[in-house]
Amino acid sequence: MEFIPLPIARYAEEHSMPEPEYLHRLNRETHLKVMQPRMLSGHLQGRILSMLSKLIQPQCILEIGTYTGYSALCLAEGLSEKGVLHTIDNNPERDALVQKYIAEAGMQGRIITHIGNAADTIKHISGPFDLVFIDADKSNYSLYYDLVIDSVRSGGIIVTDNVLWSGKVVEPVHPNDADTIALLEYNRKLKHDSRIEVVLMPVRDGLSLARKK
Repeated sequence: MEFIPLPIARYAEEHSMPEPEYLHRLNRETHLKVMQPRMLSGHLQGRILSMLSKLIQPQCILEIGTYTGYSALCLAEGLSEKGVLHTIDNNPERDALVQKYIAEAGMQGRIITHIGNAADTIKHISGPFDLVFIDADKSNYSLYYDLVIDSVRSGGIIVTDNVLWSGKVVEPVHPNDADTIALLEYNRKLKHDSRIEVVLMPVRDGLSLARKK
């Protein structure tokens, strides 16, 4: 999942803004109590998401895949004065932890959590979206993109996580490896979509930035 040597990764973190203390605690609690803690965005990627959001100052953010709320809290740092972030997840067992840190960050009412199937829930969240973050089940990335692209404003950004998938996208693919196949198709889809400009960054597990023209 990590593509650069650990000393370089540590140097990058040390020379980036520190994560807020409540995010540090959330990071630790996720690793102690929640399965698959590698799904958490973490310090460097979190600061990238925060910076992107602050540059855009979005009125409306949509996140597909809440996990324990780390990335939502990072993205919310850049919300405009009356901005709101909607985040969707299908696992209700983590919601208490998410709500705990939303409260610690003072983001009640500005981060709205939705529990349920993302493909269904997206249809009931009103845009336009200034920023969308896709970080959920890989097999449905293309579906989620299709569901949101028309609701993203011109100049808006779609950010997608895990698009390098631990390097599997450049290795021989087993025909039963549905997630890798889906990500390969998704990356091709974005590259050839004339409605957007896209750059794929080798940050952590791969972060794709697509700007709608």
